[in-house]
Amino acid sequence: MATERRAEVTWSGSLLEGSGMIESVGSGAFGPLAVSWKARSEDEHGGNTSPEELLAAAHAACFCMALSGGLARAGNPPESLSATATVTFVPGEGVTKSVLDVEGVVPGIDEAGFREAAESAKENCPISGALKGNVELSVTARLAG
Repeated sequence: MATERRAEVTWSGSLLEGSGMIESVGSGAFGPLAVSWKARSEDEHGGNTSPEELLAAAHAACFCMALSGGLARAGNPPESLSATATVTFVPGEGVTKSVLDVEGVVPGIDEAGFREAAESAKENCPISGALKGNVELSVTARLAG
């Protein structure tokens, strides 16, 4: 069954000097969140978020879900996974890459098997699918301990 997700955003002013607000999301899980061009294009974001930061959160979460599912289907459900996604935005070009990094506690699997599962999750999670062909995707994976 298909699902739809919704977010409501307002923006005031020009691109460079203006600012926006993610007013709400359909789930009610977060909002309001301030967004700005400065948060998108400079290291100093002043407490504002950016579409790329939200994309990084979505990619890391989606990747963890795909990796957890793949490991469980292979008979090695993870005890825990800790992932980060770092999304690169280049003004004038757009989003150019998303780099995933994951560490896992997964009984019964070796490093090579974990890296293979992580590579598969990177290729097959829905957010990766939305980015594929437009954004460079990579993953680094290691077992904890």
